[in-house]
Amino acid sequence: MAANNAAGTLEARKGFRAFISKNTNLVTFITLAVGLGLLTSGRSFEWPSVRNLMIAESVRAFAALGVGMIIITRGIDLSIGYVVCLVASVAASFAQTPDYTAALYPGIDFPLWLPLMAGVVTGGIFGLFNGVLIAYGKLPAFIATLGTMSIARGAQLIYTRAAVVGSLKDSYKVISQGSLGPIPNLAIYVAIACVFIWILLRHTKRGTNFYAIGGNSMAARVSGINVERETVVVYTYAGLLYGIAGCLLAGRLGLANALTANGMELDAIAAVTVGGISQTGGVGTMSGMIIGVLTLGIINYGMTYLGVDSYYQLLVKGFIIIVAVWFDMKKYARRA
Repeated sequence: MAANNAAGTLEARKGFRAFISKNTNLVTFITLAVGLGLLTSGRSFEWPSVRNLMIAESVRAFAALGVGMIIITRGIDLSIGYVVCLVASVAASFAQTPDYTAALYPGIDFPLWLPLMAGVVTGGIFGLFNGVLIAYGKLPAFIATLGTMSIARGAQLIYTRAAVVGSLKDSYKVISQGSLGPIPNLAIYVAIACVFIWILLRHTKRGTNFYAIGGNSMAARVSGINVERETVVVYTYAGLLYGIAGCLLAGRLGLANALTANGMELDAIAAVTVGGISQTGGVGTMSGMIIGVLTLGIINYGMTYLGVDSYYQLLVKGFIIIVAVWFDMKKYARRA
């Protein structure tokens, strides 16, 4: 009898450890959320705080979903921040009020769909360009996206002449700033995007190809997967998500300038890394990406609540990436 009890206890401990190991990102998120709740005397659990968190992290969620898919294929994208900045500027330029004298296109009242279309297409073009450079130009992803980062930066400054693109129409701003009842529009858009990404990664052949390429690109090629084409596709998908992020960010802020989305690539990469997307490729889930985004959001909220200077917050994010990658390498080294 005692032996059976001991065996059951041991099995329960092993099961608990296995759960913790498999769901480290979820456990981390819950722990931080509870800690923040205690730190704020429960105010962080109130709906206004939860709503603000959803609004603050929604645009980053689109960037994280894009770069998360890329990392699953064992790629990387450093151009996110400046691509989103360019997209926001392009979208904002077509959404300005026609009577605004400093508008990029003064006197022209563009239809509401045009800034959205222009922004998403701009993001898609940069994603396609990245994919072609990496897949067919055989450039390392780090170098290719570093180059396009600079191109996007230069294009934004040239297009806007380094000026603020402001005075956006209310009909455009409400797309990002509005709500459906108590739920902000931005959170609804993220939920829709999550459904699409989940279906893509888990229930389509293309998603299976992404995981196969990240796991072993040579084996994927031998099995008949067109690695070059799929690489172009995943970067293009990511670019489209950056395009959506830029359009929504311009509407949320009501303007765009050269500092818009500054450092978003760091936030997105840190989020998906914390969310369990392995830098070695072939591992990760949509839910992990979103949990990572929310975890980073809670960390940012907590540091702001404690009065930590924004400059020090950058240091914390950098250390988070390093620690998360270190644990990721240790975990998969043990499995090897």
